[in-house]
Amino acid sequence: MTAKDMIKVAINLVVIYLAGGLLLAFVYANTSPVIFKKIKQETEEALKKLMPEAGSIAEAGKWEPLHKHAAYYEAKTGDDVIGYVAETYGKGYSSYIHILVASDKEFHVKKIKVLGHAETPGLGDEIEKDYFVNQYDGKDIDHLLVLKTETTDMIQAISGATISSRAVTQGVKDGLAFIKDTYGGGGTEPAAHQEKEAGK
Repeated sequence: MTAKDMIKVAINLVVIYLAGGLLLAFVYANTSPVIFKKIKQETEEALKKLMPEAGSIAEAGKWEPLHKHAAYYEAKTGDDVIGYVAETYGKGYSSYIHILVASDKEFHVKKIKVLGHAETPGLGDEIEKDYFVNQYDGKDIDHLLVLKTETTDMIQAISGATISSRAVTQGVKDGLAFIKDTYGGGGTEPAAHQEKEAGK
């Protein structure tokens, strides 16, 4: 191959890379607003399901569980605050698990919702199932502990997916602790150190 041929090949490669980059930028610019709108809509729907008795649920501020941007909300009926919702994350087996946790004014979990994850199909993805998420209803911080044995007082791990179970539980615990710190002065701090917990 002559020097002229090599220059042609190099120019062609540069053109291809530039075209590919521009195409990706175009696709991202057009799909990003759609994705953002979809996530926002799904979050709003989830908030309503978590706090159906609330007349309004308004964002109250931001926080950063596991260094990720998240919001927290106040649920009201009229002018009265009836509860809170925190967006939170847990570090699972193969993904960060995106969670909403609703709390009453006494800082007990009302309900949780898993918004997104990439855990193992057939194992870790069981974290979305009712039999698992319903365990959190009514729990306070002291009872957000995963056990591998049968339990109703604590959280029973999904068989074969203990890490995913612990990730959700720690994420919920962090969210509840944050709400309690923010609104109740409870003296607890969001742990936000799931790596250590998940490795047990």
